[in-house]
Amino acid sequence: MTQQFGHDLLVPVNPTDHVRGDPHARVTLVEYGDFECPMCRSAEPAVRMLLDTHPAAVRLVFRHLPMESAHPHALIAAEAAEAAGAQGKFWEMHDLLLKQGAHLDRSALDKYAAVLDLDLASFQASLDDEIYRQRVREQIDGALRSHVRGTPGFFVNGHIQDVSAGMNDLRQAVMRFL
Repeated sequence: MTQQFGHDLLVPVNPTDHVRGDPHARVTLVEYGDFECPMCRSAEPAVRMLLDTHPAAVRLVFRHLPMESAHPHALIAAEAAEAAGAQGKFWEMHDLLLKQGAHLDRSALDKYAAVLDLDLASFQASLDDEIYRQRVREQIDGALRSHVRGTPGFFVNGHIQDVSAGMNDLRQAVMRFL
């Protein structure tokens, strides 16, 4: 993703977002991600390190931006994360999907739901009926309106952050607020 100066997050963090970390943190990272994206997988350890190093000061909001033209399983993986979230296990599914990355077809998603001890009938019905597709599409729209053109797309306290040169740029942006 390339930086586009002056672009801010146009969809504020809201109660329906998935948040990891202290709700009163000084720094809010918003990540638009794609579970099938290799760059998102490689960014995850750096994001986790920021959260672990500054647990009271940094929180993460994850939103979906499946790059469907490049990643054929990204949309259903996003829906699977939402279906797991409905059962209180969004972050567990998030972590598992990023870890598995290349294995995100429907049968794999069903296996991950079983590993997480989800109600399989409910999980499968959610995917079959595309219950969470609209939510994912709304997050895609929010990303595009906020000028995110690739994944991972990051905002630090509402301001877009270029990570094309590496995750150290994200760390430096976060440190400016600490």
